[in-house]
Amino acid sequence: MWKKTITNSTLMALLVMGLSVSNVQAQAPEVQEPSSEADMQAALSGGVPGGRWKEGLMFEGIRPQPWLQSAANWFPGTEDVQPEEMRITFMGTAPLIRPGQMNTSIFVELGNGDNFVFDIGEGSIANYQGARVALNQLTKVFITHLHVDHFGALPYLWMFRTWNGGWHEPLEVFGPSGRTPEYGTEKMVEGMKMMTGWHRDAFSVFPVGSGWDIKVHEFDYADNGGVIYDRNGVTVKHWQRSHAKDGASAYRLDWNGMCFVWTGDGRPSKLDEKYAKGCDVYVTELQTELVEIGSGVQGVPPFLARYTIDTHHTPAYAAGYLANKVQPRMFMTTHTNFDPYQNEETVAQVRYHWKGPYHFGFPDGVVVNVTKDSIWVREGILPDYPNARSPQFDFSNGQLVVPHPPTSRAEIQNEWIREQQLDPTVYYPEDYMPELLEDWPVEGDLVVPVEVLPEKLKESMGAAWEHKVKNTEALEEQESSEKN
Repeated sequence: MWKKTITNSTLMALLVMGLSVSNVQAQAPEVQEPSSEADMQAALSGGVPGGRWKEGLMFEGIRPQPWLQSAANWFPGTEDVQPEEMRITFMGTAPLIRPGQMNTSIFVELGNGDNFVFDIGEGSIANYQGARVALNQLTKVFITHLHVDHFGALPYLWMFRTWNGGWHEPLEVFGPSGRTPEYGTEKMVEGMKMMTGWHRDAFSVFPVGSGWDIKVHEFDYADNGGVIYDRNGVTVKHWQRSHAKDGASAYRLDWNGMCFVWTGDGRPSKLDEKYAKGCDVYVTELQTELVEIGSGVQGVPPFLARYTIDTHHTPAYAAGYLANKVQPRMFMTTHTNFDPYQNEETVAQVRYHWKGPYHFGFPDGVVVNVTKDSIWVREGILPDYPNARSPQFDFSNGQLVVPHPPTSRAEIQNEWIREQQLDPTVYYPEDYMPELLEDWPVEGDLVVPVEVLPEKLKESMGAAWEHKVKNTEALEEQESSEKN
């Protein structure tokens, strides 16, 4: 066998050649006579329809908005939601949690500064962190039903919001009643309070304020079309879903002449057609009809997969059928495994009935920008090891207020175990001995005027508030001009 070897002299020659080429490429070309106006126009307009022909079969109004930093990808922290925009991010997209896909959660941000969490499945909170959403920004959670893959991260959010500055607003949880009281959302939250008892008492040595207050808005699951939220120009209504047991719901959010639907899990239903009709973005769950093949991949007996679909879920054919009835500007499906062997089959089955705009709402991180004129879908680039965003505060009162912790170590821990702690002088280097902070440093609440805060701290913790004020002013100005 012939073996190629490269000597040091050859490597040096290649390096010099590369540098020479690099230097040549970096130089501007010589000045030449400008092309004719006709030639420039022909080149610049080539491939651009400009009203001369229709491009694409299903892309009316599907185009990137001018403020996007990249039409290809969304990068956390690089784009503000515009005053008249709705932004939808798929934070969790799979029924079976796995490293590349967390359980289901959809985040909706509005130009008026409001945001809404629809389902909060296990692991999805990691993607909120990756998307640079501070946990204290999440105050309203709408749960479609009480399968754990749709609310499993709720205890973590509730407990760790206070670690991330969630001291001044309670967490609000909206969810359906059950067939009987013990199966409703209120009962689930009661159980969550019991489950987190030790954690809450232990974390009471930190600021809490009203962060552990939790308001449960349990609605009658059978009140189809009922409005369960109506604030700041935003309404959310619900209807039943057939998901093997009473107490599963779908949601529709309307704001500023735009709407978003998340059906949650369930069999294809006439109610979806009725209540989701004409919505801008219609999102439903979907199961691809590949039962035998899928059983070989996932190790699930075919009859169990078949039974699960036929009693709990929406087949891909039915999803496309409903999309054709609803006629959304963008149809999306989620709560589906992102697997190469089934992705193209999924599209084919959906396309049997639906010929309009369609996009996967999976894997995690898919971002949808929505305005009245255009919709654009991109892949979000979420980091593997993000750090939490600074907590976001409303500084309209001119102060940062940090509540005093409800308790202390002395009140919840016996003195003997603290006496067993090592003397810090035995493990710290001689030239490094920090001043330990073993007791909360102030009596009462810590109240700091905003002007005293370091500029960077003020900017980082007040960014969301300042953006909301800016967008609110823009919306009010537009509303005033429309009236005049």
